[in-house]
Amino acid sequence: MADHQLLDPVVETTGAYELARDLLLVPDRAVPLVPNIGIVGGTHSVLVIDTGLGPENAERVLALARDYAKGRRLYLTSTHFHPEHAFGAQVFVGEATFLVNRAQAQDLADKGPGYLTMFRGLGAAVAGRLDGARVPTPDFVYERSHHLDLGGRSVRLSAVGRAHSRGDQVITVPDAGVLFTGDLAETGQFAIFPWFPPHDTDVSGLGWIEVMARLAAARPRTVVPGHGAVGGTEVVEDVLDYLRELRDETWERRDSATSRETIVEEVRAVLIERHPEWAGREWIDPAVACLCSEHPA
Repeated sequence: MADHQLLDPVVETTGAYELARDLLLVPDRAVPLVPNIGIVGGTHSVLVIDTGLGPENAERVLALARDYAKGRRLYLTSTHFHPEHAFGAQVFVGEATFLVNRAQAQDLADKGPGYLTMFRGLGAAVAGRLDGARVPTPDFVYERSHHLDLGGRSVRLSAVGRAHSRGDQVITVPDAGVLFTGDLAETGQFAIFPWFPPHDTDVSGLGWIEVMARLAAARPRTVVPGHGAVGGTEVVEDVLDYLRELRDETWERRDSATSRETIVEEVRAVLIERHPEWAGREWIDPAVACLCSEHPA
């Protein structure tokens, strides 16, 4: 995470553009710890997807959403509980209804304080963005899926099960053919595996593969990843291919009773050779460790 020390993860709302009718995207501009943020409108309500890191970023997003809504009711959701996606929700209290799935609500309650401390240790710029940040509490919690009526447009929030985190959710705008994946998908980046035993071991490589296979089969027209460039179905297909590659390379060596250290070294070398242009090489080692733990011994 050394790169995060040098960059201020500020959300720049001036770069927002309409991705589809009444659907605004605030792009991440390829800045680490800045997510792609969505604002989806209907005739009477508007949904904001992710807040950015900390209160000041969230205030920028709220100001944009308030202006875009022009009096329409505001809702807020987060794709998962990690700080750059959810730890600005406190700013929306009293102005928007914050809704997430039950597993994500549990993640916020159980792991939120620890992640707040961990992220503050990433450097002065990140710590500054988290100044005054609190772990948010949702206003509304659903179980597996929830259809949110924005007026003439229904948005589907779906809990996908354990993958990048325990409480990942995707947001689908069916009439526009748009899918928001959160960090289930990123472009130009090795998949982020927050495998931190014994503190957090809820990431599941096998669950992640199953989720991405389902998303790819749905053939979304436009995919907004958690971080990186917007694309089509190929965004989720590329992540699926990589996760399968990661599993196969890891398990092939695990089957031969190779030591964990050797497996990590060999798989890391193979993946970097195949994807030399990708960022986030530091996430290969925990990904291999996670897949080793899921190997059917």
